[in-house]
Amino acid sequence: MAANNRRMSGKKGAQVGSGGQRRRGLEGKGPTPPAEMRKGHKKNRLATAKAKQSARRPAPRGRGGKSASELVVGRNPVFEALREGVPATTLYVQQFIDNDERVREALQLAAERGNINLMEAPRPELDRMTNGLNHQGLVLQVPPYEYAHPEDLLDAAAEEGEDALIVALDGVTDPRNLGAVVRSVSAFGGHGVVVPERRAAGMTAGAWKTSAGTAARTPVARATNLTRTLEQYKKAGVVVVGLAADGEVELGELEALEGPVAIVVGSEGKGLSRLVGETCDFRVRIPMPGGAESLNAGVAAGIVLYETARRRA
Repeated sequence: MAANNRRMSGKKGAQVGSGGQRRRGLEGKGPTPPAEMRKGHKKNRLATAKAKQSARRPAPRGRGGKSASELVVGRNPVFEALREGVPATTLYVQQFIDNDERVREALQLAAERGNINLMEAPRPELDRMTNGLNHQGLVLQVPPYEYAHPEDLLDAAAEEGEDALIVALDGVTDPRNLGAVVRSVSAFGGHGVVVPERRAAGMTAGAWKTSAGTAARTPVARATNLTRTLEQYKKAGVVVVGLAADGEVELGELEALEGPVAIVVGSEGKGLSRLVGETCDFRVRIPMPGGAESLNAGVAAGIVLYETARRRA
């Protein structure tokens, strides 16, 4: 009998006086955060390991080389970069962040992409990453841009059976101008943009944003020496046309636009450099009845690209 009592006393059951703890434990605690942000979750561990590995491993270089990775900081800049389709690898979110509308929208856009790691980090870590910038709890890592080789643009034109239409930038340092040129080249059927490797704007997040997504399908090539690249284009049968306020030929009179052409745009202040200007087959001016002294690179390139597309139509 005693043995039976011992067996019965070992059975588990509800304890008296729990005070409804189990019932309260079933109550909702708000929306569940993404798996990548839940500590201990398999996806969180994988995302952390992947981010650390990519940070340590040097990026392989393509035919035109790669730029350095970039950080976009701040709630509005991060949201706008995600909305405009700027490539990104990781979105860092500050722990215990004030979850306002911009933060929720940025997290939603990153989740919809499906290929962006979501990482939670303490504020001191984000301060260190951004060198003390006002990141407002959001930091977006943009991967290095892989540049094409200048010859790739000629190959693309040949594969499509078209006369080459290329824009080269000489001394243009504003990424927004580069993005605007990329957008115009895409709109008027061009085959790409060439930028110098040094002292020139590169494909940063700002350039991506200004291009309105067209940078994903319009290659940007980087030239070690722009003058030498233009000379190689000339040997391949491409006419090099430089834009200059004091050009000898007016845009409407230039018949060379009907064939393979590389349009060279200088900086708004200094124009074409001496060596690049001497390399050009023609120095062309855009008539401006309003009397403006110069146009920025994006506007000037757009005008010439439109005229070229009109001639070829």
